Amino acid sequence: MVALARKTLVHEWRRFLPAILAVGFAGLLQLLQAALVLGIFGSASVYVTGSAADLWVGYPGTQSVNLGRPIDPNIEARLLMDPAVAAVEPFLWLDADWRGGGGTGGESVYVSGIDASPTGMMFAHALSPALRARLEEPDAVIVDRADIGKLGVAVGGTAAINGHTVRVVGVSSGLRALGGVNVVSSLATARALDTDPTDTGRPTYLVARLSDPTQADAVAQRLRGDGAFGPYEVWTARAFARRSVLYWMLDTGAGAGVLFLAGIVFLVGAVITSQTLVAAVAGSVREYATLNALGVGVGALRWVVLEQAFWVGALGLLGATLLGTLLLVLARGQDVPVVLNLPATLACVVLALGLAGVSGLAAVRSLRHADPASLLR
Repeated sequence: MVALARKTLVHEWRRFLPAILAVGFAGLLQLLQAALVLGIFGSASVYVTGSAADLWVGYPGTQSVNLGRPIDPNIEARLLMDPAVAAVEPFLWLDADWRGGGGTGGESVYVSGIDASPTGMMFAHALSPALRARLEEPDAVIVDRADIGKLGVAVGGTAAINGHTVRVVGVSSGLRALGGVNVVSSLATARALDTDPTDTGRPTYLVARLSDPTQADAVAQRLRGDGAFGPYEVWTARAFARRSVLYWMLDTGAGAGVLFLAGIVFLVGAVITSQTLVAAVAGSVREYATLNALGVGVGALRWVVLEQAFWVGALGLLGATLLGTLLLVLARGQDVPVVLNLPATLACVVLALGLAGVSGLAAVRSLRHADPASLLR
């Protein structure tokens, strides 16, 4: 029966081609949607994933990196007292207003004040040592290459942040933010841009490197809850990145819209594919009736239809994978935030095969007309 399913697909490929295209198109949409969701919402944690810190220390209850509040700088002493902590550095995060040239008007930007030394942990994966060295210049800033156009400035040009003149000394990739534009500066420049007199240059976060990164969970647990140094909370880098992404996906309502769209894609694909398979089975009803008259049971014929649905799903997935890979490469070349990991890919594969399976079950109902008596009409 398996051979019959494959031979039928080869011989009647024109009948099954629309179903293959429907599954492939639905799988492609789900794949690209997953990549965009992971890329867009993943940019909320770019501060964490682009850095080399093992621990993050911030205000208690902080749900996302961009929602941090200033903490007492003396907490650094508490961190350094732990023998597992190898280094600590402050991170200053500001919500600021950018005024560039070229008639672009104002732009909301997020200023990240970091330790610009070669051994600095913040944005260690996104900034080369040469770019970090340029941040040591007074009022120097770096932006993502995909954002420099809308900021109305070129490398070497000047702009104003909170009324303070800054100069763009370079561009990098992997700095794009969710809901704004990331601007990286040294700690000294960021403090000069801070217009809130109540902060007095206090860090938004403290980040720490451990002698043994595998002990991050244990060290974070040990450092929590020391009220003598003021209110603070400690997260591992992985936990804080996940916390930030989940906040934007679930608590802001954006994730609900994405799930709704995914459901619509699955429903439309299921309807189109099932109708195509039903038509293909109905077109071969006399052949199935002949097999039934020769002694092939209805149960075996059902398996033939389900196997056909499986091959339709597999062929559609193959096409979706090839085209999806090409589109993802093209998107990354255009600085579109797309990220795809193994769990998301497997989820798309399961959904596409599930789509083919649901369509196959719908097509099985057409076998009720495969009655040997119909051959006498």
